[in-house]
Amino acid sequence: MPRNTPTTTASASVDTLVAAVLAGEHGRPPSELVATSVFWIHHGTRLAGGDTTYLNQYVLVRLGGTFGGCAFEAGELTPSICEDFSGAPLDVLLRDAPRPLGIAALDAYLSHARPHKVAAAEGDAEPATLPAGTPEVRAKARDAAIAGLLDTGAGAKVGLIGVVHPLVAAIRERGGEPLPCDFNLKATQWGDPVTDDMHEVLDRAEAVVATGMTLSNGSFDTILERCRARGIPLIVYAQSGSAVARAFLGSGVTALSAEPFPFSQFSADETVLYRYRAEDGA
Repeated sequence: MPRNTPTTTASASVDTLVAAVLAGEHGRPPSELVATSVFWIHHGTRLAGGDTTYLNQYVLVRLGGTFGGCAFEAGELTPSICEDFSGAPLDVLLRDAPRPLGIAALDAYLSHARPHKVAAAEGDAEPATLPAGTPEVRAKARDAAIAGLLDTGAGAKVGLIGVVHPLVAAIRERGGEPLPCDFNLKATQWGDPVTDDMHEVLDRAEAVVATGMTLSNGSFDTILERCRARGIPLIVYAQSGSAVARAFLGSGVTALSAEPFPFSQFSADETVLYRYRAEDGA
C-alpha cells in the first residue's frame, strides 16, 4: 500500500494547523477564496439486522469544485448557517464559524489544495472502490477497508472511538478485541458494553481507531497526543475532515481511511475512499 510523508511541516494540533492555513503556509490565503455554498444535512439509517438507528447531521462547505464535510451533534447547528455563511470568504469560516463548520471549511481548503484523487495518482494514497448495492453491502465493504489498516496481532485490544457496528465486526474478524467508546450508545448490537470515557479506552488500547467526528467535538487533539505519548498506532476513519486528518499523517496518525463527499450512505453506486499510511518511523 502507498505510504505517505507529509509535504508540509506537521502540526501539533488542529488549532496550529488552522493558524498555518490562515498564514498562507499551505497554499493560497483563504481570505482570497469563497465558500460558494454551505449545506446542512440530517439523515437517519438503520441497517438490516440491527436495532440501532444512526442519526447523523453533517455540514458541508463547497469551495469551487471541492467539498469539505464535518458531522455534528444534534442541535449543535441550525439550517440558518446556510444563509449566514454561504458566499463568505473562507477565512471568516475558519476564524468565526462554529467548530463543525470551521472543520468543514478547513477540510474544503485542504481538499482543494490537494484532492485525494491527486494524492492517489501521485502514489501517496490507495483508492478503494466500494461496490454498488445496499447500505449493508456498502457499509461492510467500507469497514473492512478501514480494518485492513490495522497491523495489530491476534487478540490485540483495539480502541474504537465512534462505534459503527460493521466496524466492530470487521475488527473481530481480523482477530482484534474491540474496546468500543461512543457518546450516544450504551451497548453494541451484540451486547458489548460501550463506554463514554475515551480516557479509559486510550489507557488500555494497543491501537486506536477513531472517527473523524473527533475533529468536530474537539477530542481529536487529546487522542492524538495520547497515542503519540504511548507510541501506539492511531487509525482515523474520516468522512468528517478527511483532508484535515491527512495533515497529521506521520505526526501521530498512523493510517487514514479518507472518504470525501458524497459519502457512501448517500449513493447506491460505486464510490471511492482513499487509504493512506504514514512512512515507517515518520
